Amino acid sequence: MTDQREAVIVRWPGQAPSSEDGLAGLLAAYHLRTEAEKGAAVVDVDGLPERYRAEISDPRAAFVGDVVLVALSGGAAVGCVVVTAPVGRRSEIKRLWTDPNFRGRGIASGLLRAALAHAAESGVSSVRLSVWEWRAGAIALYERFGFVVTESWDGRDQLVCMECVG
Repeated sequence: MTDQREAVIVRWPGQAPSSEDGLAGLLAAYHLRTEAEKGAAVVDVDGLPERYRAEISDPRAAFVGDVVLVALSGGAAVGCVVVTAPVGRRSEIKRLWTDPNFRGRGIASGLLRAALAHAAESGVSSVRLSVWEWRAGAIALYERFGFVVTESWDGRDQLVCMECVG
């Protein structure tokens, strides 16, 4: 059984040449699951909105200037998170996702810890994120890391905005 001690978090692009394909797969799973949870299930990536297809088809271009952290287990990508480039000493965390087969092993916590450490090292004073209100487990994780619900900067219904001030 793989646990958090066996998952290695790497900065992408970087140390793991196979992580690009794995990252695309993680992003695809994230977006397909999210669309299904919103009640707009699509059969495959081709049914996703263009902005999501762009992330999946070319993550390097989609996240240029951002930092992508990938959790690897046995060389396979099992989790990811994006930390946006700082704007005015603030970054945003996006696309935190763990392969469902690897959940409950501390991978999301490890990714979040690494993302916050990266933000602090970059001189960021606050990190924000948005999460769908039905993702109670994710909200609880963020709260354990010091995130609090804040006024929304996004008009989408059922989206919870959170911020962690360092």
